[in-house]
Amino acid sequence: MPSPASKNAPEERLVNLVVALMATEQGLTKDTILSSVAGYREQSEAGASRDALEKMFERDKENLRGLGVPIETIGDYADPDDLREARYRVPTAEYELPDDIEFTPAEVALLNLAGGVWGSESLSADARSGLRKIRALGIEVDEPIIGYAPRISLRDASFPPLQRAIELSRVVEFAYLRPGEETARVRRIRPLALVEYEARWHVFGIDLGVEAERTFLLSRIVGDVVVTKESFDSTLRTGAGERGLAGLRELASRQSALLAVHPGTEAALRLRRRASTEGQEIRVPYVDVHVFADEIASYGPEVRVVEPAELRDQVIRRLEATLALHGGPS
Repeated sequence: MPSPASKNAPEERLVNLVVALMATEQGLTKDTILSSVAGYREQSEAGASRDALEKMFERDKENLRGLGVPIETIGDYADPDDLREARYRVPTAEYELPDDIEFTPAEVALLNLAGGVWGSESLSADARSGLRKIRALGIEVDEPIIGYAPRISLRDASFPPLQRAIELSRVVEFAYLRPGEETARVRRIRPLALVEYEARWHVFGIDLGVEAERTFLLSRIVGDVVVTKESFDSTLRTGAGERGLAGLRELASRQSALLAVHPGTEAALRLRRRASTEGQEIRVPYVDVHVFADEIASYGPEVRVVEPAELRDQVIRRLEATLALHGGPS
């Protein structure tokens, strides 16, 4: 029979932690988090040691900060360096919209549609129990925030087993299909961190085939991820998220595309967020030419690749394949 702790996936625990830390202005102590937040509570009830729970919490904080979540540590007011009774929170001001932002009726309608994947009725029994425990300690929380949980998942299927392997410091194996190759190759890595870049998830770790740090795009993993019994030194994970993101940013800084984008389109909205302006065009850095070509092709006539030629050719191939698939002229 599976233990109660096994019911909570690691990524669900991270979401629960963020929600809890956003729900109170004064912050939550580590004791409150470990005893009340779903994911930690089940591990504690299943017999996990205090030391193991604290290490899990520290790893979760590092992972969230690596994803850009601003977790604030509040020490003793008389002695800020005394963190024995520290409280943790996510400042809600970090997520507030500026007062001068206004939405058109069409934009409001779109936001309402997006909000349809959230619902207060999704407040589970576990969430209600955690909410009651936090309130019993005299801590004011915002119930609407606690009660909202996404009904959709944008994660790749390989995310949960990789996250578990990272927590357990276990070597993993998976088949990885690179663009242009017909057969996937089995990779064996020490997974150190999961990082999100340009809205895509990557696993950063040590490729045992070459004994060097490598980053793999989760969407290119074919089949199941096998978590082996081979363990590795957990200290290798220290700073891994930052190293993984730094490597992706460095790669993107060395290659970019000059694009002509129609104003007011979805392409303009999405691409300008990470672009710089060059005359009438925009320049967008990218990590992978094949992944970026997929994105550009999805916008259809809204965007045209000025340079580089390799990216332009890849986009044209995708558009021609789509046309042929739907019975258009070859």
